[in-house]
Amino acid sequence: MSATAAPNDSKQRKRFKIPFAWQLLIGLALGLVLGYVARQWSVAWLGTTLETIGTLFVQLLFLIVPFLVFTAIVASIANLRNLANAGRLVAKTLGWFALTSAIAVAIGLAIGLTTNPGEGVTLTSSAAAPETTGSWTDFLTGIIPTNVVDAFVNVNVLQIVFLAIIVGAAAAKLGDKAEPFLKFNESALALIQKALWWVIRLAPIGTAALIGNSVFAYGWDLLEPLAVFSIDIYLGALIVMLVVYPVLLRLVAKVSPVQFFRKAWPAIQFAFVSRSSVGTLPLAQRIVTERLGVARDYASFASPFGATTKMDGCAAIYPAIAAIFVAQVYDVPLGIQDYLLIAFVSVIGSAATAGLTGATVMLTLTLSTLGLPLEGVGLLLAIDPIMDMIRTATNVTGQMVVPVIVAKSEKILDREVYDAAPVPLDAESAFGGDAEEPEEAPRRGEPALQPA
Repeated sequence: MSATAAPNDSKQRKRFKIPFAWQLLIGLALGLVLGYVARQWSVAWLGTTLETIGTLFVQLLFLIVPFLVFTAIVASIANLRNLANAGRLVAKTLGWFALTSAIAVAIGLAIGLTTNPGEGVTLTSSAAAPETTGSWTDFLTGIIPTNVVDAFVNVNVLQIVFLAIIVGAAAAKLGDKAEPFLKFNESALALIQKALWWVIRLAPIGTAALIGNSVFAYGWDLLEPLAVFSIDIYLGALIVMLVVYPVLLRLVAKVSPVQFFRKAWPAIQFAFVSRSSVGTLPLAQRIVTERLGVARDYASFASPFGATTKMDGCAAIYPAIAAIFVAQVYDVPLGIQDYLLIAFVSVIGSAATAGLTGATVMLTLTLSTLGLPLEGVGLLLAIDPIMDMIRTATNVTGQMVVPVIVAKSEKILDREVYDAAPVPLDAESAFGGDAEEPEEAPRRGEPALQPA
């Protein structure tokens, strides 16, 4: 009896295992409750505990970011060799990145001009220029590192992306001579993804700590003086996420937007609490290939590249509304040429955000291009973490939408996988873990779970 009962018990335990997506939701709800309790009743030790756990989780997440970005982009450039239409795929991807960014910035400008978020906001003594600013000169010269080691030590993602593109292109050009290096890079990427997946499995705890600390530290007090601005950012992001993207999925890709959000939700939620597009990359790429059916060779390019350059929230909606806000606070009139300039900066300069937490560099780049006071950024720094949550969620959603659109247009989207029930994200086989039992292997044309 014991010999046959053990496998059945194992299956029973798996059947009642809480799915990863629900674990994230439970962590989010628990964090809201703990943060409220800590703030409402001034439970200092609870607030400190939430802050400590959240900080440790973010540190673990960012520890591997430089190596993840480098190895992922090198592999993605090399994998383009396997696609006969690689040039067209790259061009279409960049084109959709630019088009969706233009739509997002247009929505941001429309909301800002309609609601006038800077009216009635008074200057404060804390409105100082930020230490980190952006300019076109710094942006262009900052792409090329003066020291390779510094680029990794300082986690300058833009410079790491540049190095990875050069190395990947050179390896692809060398052909067979570069195979040993590419195999080593592929192994390194698999190891990094495995380690990062262990960190992501801690996401329910990290989610509870991060959202709880935000509620404890900020509450709603800081939002009151900037209520219109805060609502504008969330409204703009939600319009892009829940209106623009679904319309594109339905009309252009001709797939179900409901199915997309059903499958992509864990990555969107993780992006919201982690505030990091790059940190969400392994989870988002896994969803794009295993749940949404995008060809793995193409996704290995589109996902890493999108995580470092595709920023509709941070680089389009936010700087558009924030520029109008700062101009109104300082009583600086803006003309049609200024609004066009905001759109240009948002579409062309989005790589300056480089997938890391925060959009201060992008905002200062926009303000300096328009000639607006950089001190205006100081007014917004206090609420930046709260704004960054919805900005990053929008970024990651767009980073998953574009590959679906492009893959569908190039006939490399597996509709059976897209339309099927979601593959459980608890299985670690895609990141080098143990495989599921044979009867729970990929179904109905789903791709085999192997390193992305």
